[in-house]
Amino acid sequence: MTMELCTKPRPEPTAVVDFRLDPELTPGLLDELTRLWADVSNAGGAVGFPDRVTYDEVRPDTDRYARTIAEGRHRLLAGFDRAGRLRATAFLGFNTHRLQHHWAWLTTVMVDPALQGGGHGRALLAAAEEHARALGLEALKLTCRGGMGLEHFYASCGYKEVGRVPGGLRVTADDYRDDIMMWLALH
Repeated sequence: MTMELCTKPRPEPTAVVDFRLDPELTPGLLDELTRLWADVSNAGGAVGFPDRVTYDEVRPDTDRYARTIAEGRHRLLAGFDRAGRLRATAFLGFNTHRLQHHWAWLTTVMVDPALQGGGHGRALLAAAEEHARALGLEALKLTCRGGMGLEHFYASCGYKEVGRVPGGLRVTADDYRDDIMMWLALH
């Protein structure tokens, strides 16, 4: 994917990643997704787990996504390297409420820790934006964990902060973070 929609210049990616919407959910891909998710989480990524995780702890969440994809409630955007290995993901989650069909959630946005800092996160967001437009969506919404600077990264890619719940996320018994909502209008 060569399209760059983020507003801030980025370095050239250090590895080629090809983004595809709706790759076949083979057992091998689900295994790679689970491993990537654990790797991202264990490297400090804010992807739904408060602490270090094992493959077995992540797998139920992977299987839940597989079910919602089969039901048409999510679409997987997957980034593969030249060897065909999964290196990045984002899920488009569709709303069931009739007044919210015009936008989708962007969830579980992940880039392999070995590739971070090389522009792949920006390329992933640009690919998500491109596919969302092609699907006729008018906006994307995501949430991110405060205290990590993620809202600044998303803002540099055109997302606007539209809400914040102070202490809305409890990472540990004494570590509360803001739950930050970000919005990207696609028109």
